[in-house]
Amino acid sequence: MRVSEAMTRDVCVARPDHTIEEAARMMLAIDVGLLPVGDEDRLAGMITDRDIAVRGIGNGKGPATEVSEVMTQDVKYCFSDEDTAHVAGNMGDLQVRRLPVVDRDKRLVGILSLADVASHENDGRRVGNALREIAQPGGEHNQGDEERGRGL
Repeated sequence: MRVSEAMTRDVCVARPDHTIEEAARMMLAIDVGLLPVGDEDRLAGMITDRDIAVRGIGNGKGPATEVSEVMTQDVKYCFSDEDTAHVAGNMGDLQVRRLPVVDRDKRLVGILSLADVASHENDGRRVGNALREIAQPGGEHNQGDEERGRGL
């Protein structure tokens, strides 16, 4: 199955010039812990609730701080035409549960979670294996960099 068949298309996107308070309110409204950051339809980064707490508030930044100051810029992603089994394997290797999805012109078109893959997968082994890898200690984690895949 292709990523485009399983991904969530209706994605709330923060802008680099939004404040971290606005981003936090967006997260609260839709009950998520991360948002892609987009400039027009281009993926510019990702911001997580952890970025806001640790890189923002933890470093003495206030609620008027722009998202661009605390977001993760080295974002990993997958392509909409990739196979979900391959991407789920990559997610396990990289220890992430979600990846932004871009088209071949690198325009943001959605987000893919392991839950999306699981709900469309007939054989849950791939998702189970990816989740087992994600749960392992270590991996490519940096402070606030929870969503990884392919670099921009």
